[in-house]
Amino acid sequence: MSKPSTMGDAEAGRKPGGAGDPDEIVPIFKAYTVSATAWLVLATLVGLTVALKFPYPDLLTAPAFSFGRLRAIHTNDTFFAWAAPALLGLAMFVAARSCGVRLYSARLAWISLALINLAAVCGTIAIDLGYNDGDQEYREWPGWIRAILGVAFVLTAFNLLATVRRRRDPDLYISHWYTISGVLWTIVIVTVALLPWYQYGLGQVAVQGYFMHNAVGMSFTPLALGTLYYALPKLLNRPIYSYALGVLAFWTNLAFYPILGAHHFLFSPLPWWFQTLAIVASVAMLVPVLGGSANILLTMSGQGDWVRRSPAMFILVGILCYLAGSAQGTVEALRSMQQIWHLTNFTVGHSHLTMYGFITFSIWGGIYALLPQATGRAAPDLALGIHFWLSTVGVLIYVVSLSVGGTEQGLDWLHGAPFIQSVVDQAPYWLWRAVGGGMMFAGHLVFAYNVLVMVGGPKTEIEPEIRAEGVPA
Repeated sequence: MSKPSTMGDAEAGRKPGGAGDPDEIVPIFKAYTVSATAWLVLATLVGLTVALKFPYPDLLTAPAFSFGRLRAIHTNDTFFAWAAPALLGLAMFVAARSCGVRLYSARLAWISLALINLAAVCGTIAIDLGYNDGDQEYREWPGWIRAILGVAFVLTAFNLLATVRRRRDPDLYISHWYTISGVLWTIVIVTVALLPWYQYGLGQVAVQGYFMHNAVGMSFTPLALGTLYYALPKLLNRPIYSYALGVLAFWTNLAFYPILGAHHFLFSPLPWWFQTLAIVASVAMLVPVLGGSANILLTMSGQGDWVRRSPAMFILVGILCYLAGSAQGTVEALRSMQQIWHLTNFTVGHSHLTMYGFITFSIWGGIYALLPQATGRAAPDLALGIHFWLSTVGVLIYVVSLSVGGTEQGLDWLHGAPFIQSVVDQAPYWLWRAVGGGMMFAGHLVFAYNVLVMVGGPKTEIEPEIRAEGVPA
């Protein structure tokens, strides 16, 4: 999996931690990754159980295993116990590495991780016992638990800003634009979602659309892209295709994304102009999506053989899912298509194409690219390949089955068929959903094994870090 080094003797003599990168960032990066991986396995085990409840409705009927509780556990743990700490660990590692300085405060990093895990444990237990903050998707954790999570993000934001402020190079690398904004926007999103005077009537509907969509597009997306803008040049030993294109995608994403969440509530009592504005913003989002996707794909141009044999394959799948999922979201936002797809299984497939296909694959690409550089231990090629194909084929089956099934479901409703007919028609698609989910979960078990190897296995021959022109060390 290692590409031949083209470094000079002075660079080749550096230890894997890298010059200016103290040993303290390595255990922090390892701890965030291990913690996130453990929650990934738990969250997706719960998700697989939920998927099996559709073809087998008599499975686990006790209240603690009811669909309403398990589904909320699955989504909240996936968001805030898997994706959040994984991306924050990567962001802090990238900040320390690329700036050539110590992480501003290792203590703050450990406190943040402890708070994230405290919130995840309390939130999971609370939901499973029947205590939640209402029916607002992705924010079912009681408010005081989400406040703990917010504190963790505030501490991380301060840590990142203070680290980048002490950078050796006066230029601000493109990764920092994305990772810092992702953390800052998360603080804004969580704060707005906690303000009590918005949680009534149509105000709650509007804020729910804002929170639900921006949690992905203004938090996880910039954190993931910021990771890729650092990890991919390291893997390929070449600079990112265009700094200017990355900046364009950054600002247009900031301009268009915050308003588009209302497209989930078309034909609702929300003002018609507001719904239309959300549709316009959804179409305009093609600009940053095409810009960001093109930047990553053009960076890979001409490197197909190396991409195929490296963790860059995860990045390739992730960016293709970003492109496909975002384009799908634009089409789904149109009123004519909402009439078919709204509240159907199609939206579940779409959310997995973006949150799983894009965000999770990007995290895996970042971890597989950067964790071996920190620890000197690489995942076995065979296990890495098994993980890749299980997860790729699994999510493909999952998304295709629910996209086709959801379309049929919506057409049944549109044509006035009895509701039970739409349920009967979904049976084969729900079975395929469980099959795809089972493959994805099996891939996560292999990933967990790979993480254990990378953090505590025997030392392997790891390529010393390469600095491509225009890419910070």
